[in-house]
Amino acid sequence: MSATPAAAVMPTASDVAAVLVAHAVTHVVGLPDNTSAPLFDLLARGPGPRLITASREGEAFAIAAGLWTGGKKPVVVIQATGLLESGDAIRGTLLRMHAPIMTLVTSRGYGAMRLRGVDPAAVDASDEPPNAIALLTDPTLDAVALLAGPTLAAWGVRYRYLGPGGRADDVIAWADREAEATRLPTAVIVTDALGRGRGSAH
Repeated sequence: MSATPAAAVMPTASDVAAVLVAHAVTHVVGLPDNTSAPLFDLLARGPGPRLITASREGEAFAIAAGLWTGGKKPVVVIQATGLLESGDAIRGTLLRMHAPIMTLVTSRGYGAMRLRGVDPAAVDASDEPPNAIALLTDPTLDAVALLAGPTLAAWGVRYRYLGPGGRADDVIAWADREAEATRLPTAVIVTDALGRGRGSAH
């Protein structure tokens, strides 16, 4: 797989926050990590969607479902590792309630995968990377980035990637429209750390 062009940059936290505001998101629920930290920092200072931090990823989905039931429009922000342990919250709550809640999934280890010659965004969910087992069992590598997309697909959650050079407005707008049209959860996999600059609303 080809490496990411050096000129391509990630959308900034300001870009993402502006798109969330434009789509009338009322709350962001989740747990911060290195990728999403700039967004959490920005939201904590306000104005914009109200920030609610959860103690576990599954709890974030329960809180978001409660907010949605109460007429709010929440978005969940969690890391890919937390996504893997949230399956029952997604299956038993969001899917069965037909809750159109969007999740931003930050993809830990994505850069390390690129260095190994594998771009998880380019691997279709129905395919297996030729060296998947070697990557997943390598103690020197966190290969969770290989699992985010296929895991969402297995749960029936439609998703797209947001990476360097991507447009936050396009990808998040798609996820929002898809959720509302299907009355089901959707996801955006964020591949790299969000920039801290003001950006250009990509």
